[in-house]
This record gives sequence, C-alpha cells and structure tokens, in this order.
Amino acid sequence: MKRNLIIFWTAIIIIALWEAVMPISTWIFASEYITVGTNALGYPDYFAYSLIIAKVLGVIAITYPKTPEKLKEWAYAGLSFTLIFAFISHAHVDKNMGYMIMPLVFLGILALSYYYKNKIQTIN
Repeated sequence: MKRNLIIFWTAIIIIALWEAVMPISTWIFASEYITVGTNALGYPDYFAYSLIIAKVLGVIAITYPKTPEKLKEWAYAGLSFTLIFAFISHAHVDKNMGYMIMPLVFLGILALSYYYKNKIQTIN
C-alpha cells in the first residue's frame, strides 16, 4: 500500500510541475515566452492562455483529494487529450522527434498516476 501511494504521489507531483507550475511560472516571470510554443505550431495567441488555465484547473482537480470522482475522471481525460494533441501537432508541424516524444512520456506518467489512483481506491 505504501509503495502504491509513493508511486501515485510521485507521478502526480511530476504532472503538477510539468502541466501547472511550469506554465504558470512562465506566465508570471517570462510572459513573452507564453505563446512561443503554440505559435510555432500555428495556433493563435489566445490558445496558449486558455491551455494554461485548463491545465492548471485539471491539475488542481486531480491533486485535490476531495474532488468528486467524476470531475477527476474528466480532468484526467482533458490532460490526456492535451498531451495526445501536443504529440499530433508536433508530428505534423515540426516533426522533431524530441518534441514528439516528450508529451508521450508525460502521458505515460499521467496514465501511471491514474492506474495507481484506482489501485489505491480499490484497497481503501
């Protein structure tokens, strides 16, 4: 049980850092770089801001223990979609293998946290 909790929280912390803390800190401390990644893929400026807000809300939903289960499911789905579409965007636009693999790595970490979330819940 303790091992499952450690794996779950480690995965959640990695996701929270990547999907929420890093975008928010960019917005606060280096706002000129917010749209660099999305503009390179052909998305408009407002897309980067809405993506940051959605990711932060999703991370809050999956990390806050008292979040209703259905909302957590939607948050996991939404974060999964952003990572899948990031892979697809990089595959079609810049074809840079490093940029293509990174979202898949974090999708794997997100899936790991989801798996262990369910494993912990069935034990309790």
